[in-house]
Amino acid sequence: MISEAQFQKELDLIIINGIREDIGPGDYSSLACIPKGAKGKAKLLVKDEGVIAGVEFAKMIFKAVDENLKVETFINDGAKVNFGDIVFHVSGSSQSILKAERLVLNSMQRMSAIATKTNHFAQLLEGTKTKVLDTRKTTPGFRACEKWAVKIGGGENHRFALYDMIMLKDNHNDFAGGISKAIQKTQTFLTKNKLDLKIIVEARTLDEIKEILQNEGVFRILIDNFNFEDTKTAVALIGNKCQTESSGNINENTIRSYADCGVDYISSGALTHSVYNMDLSLKAF
Repeated sequence: MISEAQFQKELDLIIINGIREDIGPGDYSSLACIPKGAKGKAKLLVKDEGVIAGVEFAKMIFKAVDENLKVETFINDGAKVNFGDIVFHVSGSSQSILKAERLVLNSMQRMSAIATKTNHFAQLLEGTKTKVLDTRKTTPGFRACEKWAVKIGGGENHRFALYDMIMLKDNHNDFAGGISKAIQKTQTFLTKNKLDLKIIVEARTLDEIKEILQNEGVFRILIDNFNFEDTKTAVALIGNKCQTESSGNINENTIRSYADCGVDYISSGALTHSVYNMDLSLKAF
């Protein structure tokens, strides 16, 4: 993953773009009927159940819209919530609260859904050594928040983007002329450009795993779309030579069985691309 400083920059960009997209030249609905100096208070109400996420991000949004807004937090990121729970109060300029409302809700609803699903997958892995990973199958422009939500839910982050880790998948290997050539060319490239990046290589068959193991410098082997028996065989072949990761259409019904094969990680795009937003609302009181 990228540095904390770069991650914060990504969050700042999400907020800047979200405000630009939603407010534009002005919130004319609020400007039309609410006096500039009016003060108000609103509560973040949970109308669902799951794991709440995005509380700290909401604070960033409120501060970006109006640094004088005050947030009183009752439930923190990562906590289980139920229908009727109140996560926080926000107080200050009524116009500012309304400006921030939709960006806060859109962000928290999706982040909470991702955290909830990730937490479910993490619970299914309890008692094993296996960790659940996210992927790059994220919403364009919102990746940092979605990966943050995975962490809040108890998962681990895979690479952030194409630039912070090498991942040689089937197309890379085919275009490069084979797995060994792809690995060797990559190592030459990293050395030439003085880049310190880990290398993950995807394998589609047991023979490809054997070929990968003949090369040095591979950090992790991605065991892609293997059945349970072949996954066990692959893990035995790899041993302690490098890390192992299973992927490919793994769901809540199969994730435990793959973990029982002994892999270090299981990656799932479903954590971010197949969730239903948690129902939240911001209510004046």
